[in-house]
Parts: sequence; structure tokens; C-alpha cells
Amino acid sequence: MGSANKTPLLILLLFSDLFICQILSEGVTKEEAKHLRDEVRKMFYHAFGGYMKHAFPHDELKPLSCEGEDTLGGYALTLIDSLDTLALLGDRESFSASVEWIGKNLRFDINKTVSVFETTIRILGGLLSAHLIASDYNTMEKPFLLYASYHILILSQVAGMRIPSYEDELLHLAEDLARRMLPAFDTPTGIPFGSITSTAGGGTLTLEFGMLSRLTNDPIFEEVTKNAVLGLWARRSRINLVGAHIDVFSGEWTQKDAGIGTSIDSFYEYLLKAYILFGDEEYLFIFQEAYRAAMLYLHNDPWYVEVNMNSATLVWPLFNSLQAFWPGLQVLAGDIEPAIKTHAAFFSVWKRYGFTPEGFNLATFKVQQGQKSYPLRPELIESTYWLYKATRNPRFLDAGRDMLASLQYAARCTCGYCHISDVEFHQQEDHMESFFLAETVKYLWLLFDLAAGPDNLVENGPYPYIFSTEGHLLPATPQVSLVSEHCSYLGAYCRSSNLRQETFFSEAARDSAATNISESLTNTDAKILSLSDSRKSRSSGLIKGYCPGLTPAQRYGISYVASDDSPGEELSSTEPDTVVQNASTALVVSNQSSDSPASDADDDHKPREDQRAPQLDDETSQIVNVTSKEEV
Repeated sequence: MGSANKTPLLILLLFSDLFICQILSEGVTKEEAKHLRDEVRKMFYHAFGGYMKHAFPHDELKPLSCEGEDTLGGYALTLIDSLDTLALLGDRESFSASVEWIGKNLRFDINKTVSVFETTIRILGGLLSAHLIASDYNTMEKPFLLYASYHILILSQVAGMRIPSYEDELLHLAEDLARRMLPAFDTPTGIPFGSITSTAGGGTLTLEFGMLSRLTNDPIFEEVTKNAVLGLWARRSRINLVGAHIDVFSGEWTQKDAGIGTSIDSFYEYLLKAYILFGDEEYLFIFQEAYRAAMLYLHNDPWYVEVNMNSATLVWPLFNSLQAFWPGLQVLAGDIEPAIKTHAAFFSVWKRYGFTPEGFNLATFKVQQGQKSYPLRPELIESTYWLYKATRNPRFLDAGRDMLASLQYAARCTCGYCHISDVEFHQQEDHMESFFLAETVKYLWLLFDLAAGPDNLVENGPYPYIFSTEGHLLPATPQVSLVSEHCSYLGAYCRSSNLRQETFFSEAARDSAATNISESLTNTDAKILSLSDSRKSRSSGLIKGYCPGLTPAQRYGISYVASDDSPGEELSSTEPDTVVQNASTALVVSNQSSDSPASDADDDHKPREDQRAPQLDDETSQIVNVTSKEEV
């Protein structure tokens, strides 16, 4: 059966995850899954309790010395990052007390230099997620209709976390924080300022800022972050790859290595998730093009490598730990087969060392010198959860059990869980990132809870949740996901009064449509494109077709900025002169050539020596003074 006739996997995962198979790992019975889930819960409280006792209100815990440290701005970072995990675990008392303390004590009117990226995904995302949970009447503790089919009603009991006395304090804090960061976007390119701006740092802000716009009815937050994404995409190479670092003033790439890991990873993630959460097909169109290019030029089955963004010349045969999010993203895109193969490859590295090092050289199959640490990252565990959720294959429970055992045996320390400074010798380091509680523990708990019989907000709630790159829960409610269509491209939903049905094509329109439909829709595209059909009901009274305005290539490519060594493309601004109805096409991808790498790449982008080590923490160098309301 062709993929066009299959139910989109995303819809199965997010909207009707009701086919809970009882197939568990041979060694993981349902009772053991419950035991493992409880063990993860204890893991969380060992670390969270250690933070609250020894480090609060500092940002993070030093788990060996049992002290606190301020790593972001002195904003009780770990507490904020942990809020929705407390809610997910059903800890109403701790969740309510934490929300109350933050509402009364947290302020941002102090002089601090912080990372826009880290502040957004950790603090802004944590505040918004907790606000949405604390104010949500739909998750009050009461039975509700979860699913109805074939005259069978399934009721679920959700542990409600709504706080009756809550008066939007966290939302007000989130808005105040975001407004203090707005000057960072005042750059010639629209990409937010940083001493070194990475693609991920500039393109991973849309979920949090977009959600804030919908909650405050102020479009400015969504506008600036979407403009940043478009600014990055406009400067892609002719083969639709993006580099790692960019100068936000000149728009020139300062590091032209393309990959799916360090400095780029969540750029891809937020393209797809912004479409799923907000219904904006611009993000879907860009994701399709970017994903196709990544699979063509970066995928060295089952691994992924780094290449020059212009020529696709191999520059770095390295698996870095941040790549491990990719199989989970492929699950959301419905591309399961390569996700399973890549996860198996990544997990083989974990099995070899007990953890994934920051860098693993694919040429030598050894840990990369200078990249031997494991800072409690969640990415491989995250992908394990998503793959088990999609397939119910017992191998992923086995993987989760092994990961839990490694953390308990080698990372657990006096007051929490320690970074592993050397995966070969399991040396502990006195640091515990806040994302350990926001993501690592969360995805482990969700994995085993799913196997034991899910009883949590994500699996049994009244609507699907999208996870931010920091693991924060953002609900895809009708109010959030209603599409504001632009009626400006083939495949858009247009009001019938704006649709001119004709019996003929112009030559340009006919050629464009025929080429796009027949040549551009690969199997992967078809899986992703099928997701658009699921959103039809959200645009009732609208008709699909050629709408007055620009084609996708024109709409999303008009700001294409050619590199100095490649000629720019002349882009037409002519609107289609005829309009026809086309109900079968969800979205048409422009037929941009990607058959061969560009031949005019810079000479200085040749394969680098094995000793080359990429910057692992460049996102944290993206800075802005959160107190100043003036231009940064």
C-alpha cells in the first residue's frame, strides 16, 4: 500500500495513542516496567531534593560538594526547569508551592548578561509550560471522554494540576522576560545577536515566543522569531544546507560546516514542531526542503556526518551526542525505518561505554580526543521514548533499562547526579545541568510509564502536547493551533470568495504545478505532506487551491541570499494569472535542484584534520542584557 493511503503516523502518535500493546521486552514485564518507572521517580526526587536542600535558589546544584552555583543568571533555574516534570509526576503539592514561590520572588529587573537561547528554552519555556498547566481547567481531576469508536467509550482520570489561587503570575513574568530580550533581534538580518551566533541559537525560539504571542495576543514575539528563522533559511546554500555559525550583521556564514548535531540540531526540530503546534505551513515547507537535503547529503547510513554546506564535501566524520535527537524527530515526521537504524547505531556507542561521549570518531571508531564527557544529556533517551511510543518494539524498553542502570551505577552521587567527565573511566564531575530534571529523567519516566500502562498528562490528557527542545510541555489546544492562513500559495486554504476557478492554466502555472507534483514529492515528502491533510478541519469553510499570491518558491525564496562565490537566483514576483481548484494537493514543494553539489564552494572548506574539535557550547555565547530595553 502506498504511503499516501496510510494513516499519518503523527496523527496516530499525537491524537489517538490508544492502541496500547501489551508486548513488553522479554526481561521487562509489566510489573517490572512499573518498578523501573518508580525507580526513575526516586531518581528525580534524589536530584530535585538535593537541589532544593543544598542549592536553591541558585541556578544549579553541584552534586558532589552539595553546593549551589549560578550558571545562567541566578534565577532559580533548576526549579523553573523542573516545574512541568513535577506536574507530570502528579506532585500537586510541590508544583503548587514552586509556582507560588516563583510568582512572588522571581524578578528580571536586574543587570545580567545571559544567553538568549538558553534563557528562552529553559526559563521562558519553563514559565510558559507551568503557566499553561496551572491555569488549565481541562486537566482538573475528573474523568473525561478520551476516545469513542465502535460504540466503545474510554474514560481516563487525569491528575489535575490547576491551582485555584493562581492568577497568571508566571505568564506575566514570561512576558516581562521576553520583552527584555526583544532588542537582541534588532539586527540587519533579524537573527538575534550573539558574540557567536549558531544556527540552533537563532532558530530555536519559535515555540516559546510563538506560544507567548498566542497567550498575550501580541504578535511581536512570534514575528521576531519567525523572522530569525526566515533570515537563516534565506542564507542557505544552493543545495539547501545551513552552516553552524553566522554573523548576524553581515549575514555571512562564519562556520560553513553543515550537520544535524552541534550548533544546528534544534533548528530542524523547531521547523517541524512549529508547524505541528501552530499550523503554519511555512515551517512545514522549509522543513521538507531542509530534511530532504539532510538525508541526501548528511546521511551516511546509519550515521550522519558533517559536510561543507556549499559543496557537500565531507569535513568531519563524527557522531556527536546532540545528533541523538534525530531519530525522535524522524518519528514525528513519520520516517520510521531510518530512525530505527540510526538509533541502533547511536545506542551501540552507549553500550560500548555506558554513556554517549560528546564526540565519537566514525573513522577510528573511538572516542574523539577532547570530547570524552557525558553531561547527562537526554537526546538518546528522548529518541528511545518516541520510538517505543511509535512501534512498541521491546528493544527500546531494553535500551531504556540499560540507560537507567548506567545512570544509577556511574552518575549517581552524594546530592544528585554528576556529569561524567570521561566515559571510558566513568569519572564524575561536580555539576548537574538543569536539563537533567527537565528532560533526561522526564523521558525515562515517560518510557516506563507508557509500558506500565500510562497514567499521566501527556498520554491521557485532553489534547496532545508538543515537547520543546528543553522537554517542556506545550499543549496543542484549539486556541493555540488555529491557523491564520495567508492565502498566498498553492495548497493554501482560501475563502471561496477569494478563489477564482478557471478552466485553463497559464503555461507558467501549468509547468510549475506539473513539475512540482510529479518530481518533487518523494516518499519522505509524501509522509510529511500527509500531515497537512489532518489540519483541514481547523480551517472550516475554506477551499484548497491556487490562491492569489506567490508560489512557495517565491514566497519562501524571495530573500535567498547567494554566497559570494555563487550567483544569485533571479526570482519572479509575478503572481499566477489563473487560479484553479486543487483539492488533492496538501502542499506543493518547489522543485529546487539538488541533484549535485554546488561546484563553486570556497577553497578553504576542505576536509579538516582528525584533531579538529567543534565548539560544543556555542549556543551559550549568544548574549543579551535582559535588563536593558535599548538595542543590544
